[in-house]
Amino acid sequence: MASTQVLKSRIRSVKSTKQITKAMQLVAASKMRRAQDATKASAPYTQAARELLASISGHTSVAHHPLFEKRAVKTRLLIVIASDKGLAGAYNSNVVKLYAEQLIQDDKAGVKNATIAIGRKAAQFASRIKDTQVLGVYQDLPDRPDGSELSAILDSVRTQFTSGSVDAVDIIYTNFISTVAQVPTVQRILPAGLDATEQTGTSGDATYEPSSEEVLDNIAYRLVEAQIFQALLDSRASEYMMRMVAMKNATDNANDLVDDLTLEMNKARQGAITQELAEISGGVEALNE
Repeated sequence: MASTQVLKSRIRSVKSTKQITKAMQLVAASKMRRAQDATKASAPYTQAARELLASISGHTSVAHHPLFEKRAVKTRLLIVIASDKGLAGAYNSNVVKLYAEQLIQDDKAGVKNATIAIGRKAAQFASRIKDTQVLGVYQDLPDRPDGSELSAILDSVRTQFTSGSVDAVDIIYTNFISTVAQVPTVQRILPAGLDATEQTGTSGDATYEPSSEEVLDNIAYRLVEAQIFQALLDSRASEYMMRMVAMKNATDNANDLVDDLTLEMNKARQGAITQELAEISGGVEALNE
């Protein structure tokens, strides 16, 4: 059994760690609420962009638009969104696992791939992959990326697709469904397209200025931008949620460990007291003989 002094030192160390994890839990909870509000606020904009695109596609053909051009996929661009820091539970490992599955799937299908990594953890993993080309790395993005930061990613993606360097663009991120459900997801953003249910929505009475083709060109670009922006917001909300849970679990474990160490220390102290009493009793008896 460890000595009382050693146990006291371990208890102080665990309590110090518990204070840190508790603080990180509270910070993550505060940031998670803001990130959750942001992702909910932007979702209607993304949906409205898709509905407008569905309406315009009923007036003009999108088949020859450079962002809608469908071709055989020989090279695929993967945008991987992870975090810059660890201590977020399974957040990064889930994204990286899905990313690795996509790479294996491309390898089996004979499809080449390239990667844009968002977040230090994604960049570290992608840099170790032998047969993929890392086209860009974006780190330390704010919780709500501004226009310039988002445009840099979007312009790179659009250039790669319209130039024919890649035939499809998928984004791998963590979809924030609720506070108890965050699901790693693969979403295709290029070629831009619509679900069958969305393609039925048309507005015969609408008038587009200067023309439906020019409006289509702008809305298609904005739709892709909205999808990337929404994925970034969902990923950040999921990261904070999973970090909050991880830090809560760490705090609870620290409490349990302090209780166990305190019990062990009390046992050690009681054992020492009992031994000292036995020695005193033995000494008294020896003197009386």
